[in-house]
Amino acid sequence: MTQIVLGSSSPFRKQLLEKLGVPFVCCSPEVDETPFENEAPEALVRRLALLKAEAVANLYPQALIIASDQVSVLNGQINGKPGNREAAIRQLEASSGQTVVFYTSLCVYDALTQRYELGVEPFSVHFRTLNRDQIARYVDHDSPLNCAGSFKSEGFGITLFKSFEGKDPNTLIGLPLILLVEMLERFNLSLP
Repeated sequence: MTQIVLGSSSPFRKQLLEKLGVPFVCCSPEVDETPFENEAPEALVRRLALLKAEAVANLYPQALIIASDQVSVLNGQINGKPGNREAAIRQLEASSGQTVVFYTSLCVYDALTQRYELGVEPFSVHFRTLNRDQIARYVDHDSPLNCAGSFKSEGFGITLFKSFEGKDPNTLIGLPLILLVEMLERFNLSLP
């Protein structure tokens, strides 16, 4: 069986891939994630997923690589990871009553043949109208400082939303599993 490598250091992506029951190892790719000037969100995540897969393939030349990237977009602007409490509160205040779209890319890359499949899954999050106290309590509870959009939907963050729109709820957490299963089958890796 071909070795599978998840090109990510994200514990969330690792947990998601574990759902599929296939053995894999993780490798954190070294890639400059700076957007190009005027680069559209979908183009950015597509480019970064492929770059991550290629970087990991250099270290695992016989493996099947799974790589992904994600951005959060509000009113046409990319939200980065907040990094600190105040930035997270500001991001969530801007998201209050709004719809935030997440673009999550997925690349499955055969390092041996350099054949790959690449896709992007959108997922929309409709926020409730929130006040600063609610937002601050949430940030203090879940500490989503390293999360695109400043929340963890799999945690207490679910209290922030009115509804979701998307094909696969795993996409929001960082790895579109439905698309991944489809891609893996095209690489002759059948799952039960």
